[in-house]
Amino acid sequence: MTTTTTDIATEPATGNGLTIPEKAARALATGGGALTVVSCFLAWTWTAAFPGNLTVYGYPGGLQWLVLVSGALTTLFGLSSYGIKGLKWLTPGGADAAVKLAALATLWTTLYTVWAISDTLGGIVNLEPGGFVALVAAVVTYLGARSLPFVRPVLDPADPEDTTWEQYKHQGRNLREIVKAAYAAKAPAPAKPLPAWSEILIIAAVLGLALGIFTYGITTPYQELFIGFLFTAGFGFAALNKAGLVARFTALANRHRNVALVGAFVAAAAFPLTQTDDQYATLGVNILIFATVALGLNIVVGLTGLLDLGYVAFLGVGAYTAALVSGSPNSPFGVHLPFWAALLLGALASMVFGVLIGAPTLRLRGDYLAIVTLGFGEIFRISMNNMDGTSGPDITNGPNGVAGIPNVNLFGFDFGAAHTIAGFTVGRFANYFLLMLAITLIVVLVFRRSAESRIGRAWVAIREDETAAEAMGINGFRVKLIAFALGATLAGLAGAVQAHVNYTVTPDQYVFANAVPPNSAFLLAAVVLGGMGTISGPLVGGALLFLIPNKMQFLGDYQLLAFGVALIVLMRLRPEGIIPNRRNQLELHGDLEAPTVLSKAGA
Repeated sequence: MTTTTTDIATEPATGNGLTIPEKAARALATGGGALTVVSCFLAWTWTAAFPGNLTVYGYPGGLQWLVLVSGALTTLFGLSSYGIKGLKWLTPGGADAAVKLAALATLWTTLYTVWAISDTLGGIVNLEPGGFVALVAAVVTYLGARSLPFVRPVLDPADPEDTTWEQYKHQGRNLREIVKAAYAAKAPAPAKPLPAWSEILIIAAVLGLALGIFTYGITTPYQELFIGFLFTAGFGFAALNKAGLVARFTALANRHRNVALVGAFVAAAAFPLTQTDDQYATLGVNILIFATVALGLNIVVGLTGLLDLGYVAFLGVGAYTAALVSGSPNSPFGVHLPFWAALLLGALASMVFGVLIGAPTLRLRGDYLAIVTLGFGEIFRISMNNMDGTSGPDITNGPNGVAGIPNVNLFGFDFGAAHTIAGFTVGRFANYFLLMLAITLIVVLVFRRSAESRIGRAWVAIREDETAAEAMGINGFRVKLIAFALGATLAGLAGAVQAHVNYTVTPDQYVFANAVPPNSAFLLAAVVLGGMGTISGPLVGGALLFLIPNKMQFLGDYQLLAFGVALIVLMRLRPEGIIPNRRNQLELHGDLEAPTVLSKAGA
């Protein structure tokens, strides 16, 4: 007899090692969250020397806004746990786990703020009463949330007369039942059907909120605020996920896929209009380039299952090709083609290199293929270095690169000049952001149509089991070569835009790994971290992996160490990625039965 899901789900709840009664713990968590919100309207320090000016009564500033958001989330989830009418919809997947994670966001953001004030101003004595109130409230909130009950599973005891192997199998059955019960507990409660127009309004509101969060994160003016933003955003997203709101929004987006896709690009297009200078628009366009290239790599890695460690070289091929034919004074060809022609040539050159590299190597598998692609990436960089007229032909100007690439002029629109549109002034990098957004839309459409086509199903079959796929009549080599060529083509498109954005193309921009993306290691990490086989996963992963290193350069030599530790922790907690493919999520959370129909790429 094995333990059933019902047995586990109905087992009496126990605490987490603390002796606070459940009702008192729930009241502490909810009331502590509310008190934290109130404390944000008090002064936390006596001097404006700390960034954000936390000396004002009645109005939050700087890091206080982040603590306020965390405390408000904790309070709302706590009130929802009481079953208050009108708030239960906040936690379709359960309130207690959401309260715990929101309380963690409150605690860590508050602790970090108090530490930063003490470190900057020279001691905790620089805190005003509001800072102490916030600290006490955050600790009380966490203790209350930590004491909320959870369901402790009861395992079916093994027969002492069983052999070691039989006991091992028995433990495996118990573990699978626990995983099934835990996974079932995460499933959000079925929502009442809403009119289509209201669901579309919800999608629009969430996308607008996402735009606001992204804009806030990218425009944080000082390091303390960005680190606090990471605490709040990380734990806050985890709390929303535990509450079931992320799953509910995903279901709405899947129900209105075209609306969600258009809405996402409209929200992204609004980003440059929120900027008054090019400082953050520059970062935005580079994030978009990196995320788009990661989506192209997702065809090779996420859909086909090929480990490509030299993918950044295809980005370089597209960039160099566009630079050499766009009128640069360093180009030996002396031609100045229109941008659309340079864009197509960059994509075509990358596709040709993808076929040339893939044709002799794609019969390899696993680590051997990874080593070959890594070698190709290094060969490309060294070749661009040597084509300086001394070590080789004079084509790329060696390590100095191809400089002086002119701005794009497309159909009379100069992307290098500022333009006023509907009262908004759009600068150079904002223009390129919108251009790159159009390229991203093309890449998304190509990825989506390819993944849902017959060839896309063949890619997934190759990824799951190449031998079985070939036994069913799939030409594995041809299918993998198409994936390799298509992925390279999409990288070439982004490379052509990158060349014009940066004015200069140099070999050191296309290495396997360094502290600043784009490079092959970060591109691969973006696909795995975001969610392999999905559309939105690599875009989100790429945005995070470009933004965080650029914002954490103050760490100096410790930047990669801190970043690596953060990646390890995140992948340990969520191995399927931030926005996982449904099949991968099932496989990585236990021996669960996978769906009989392959999930779509956008799921």
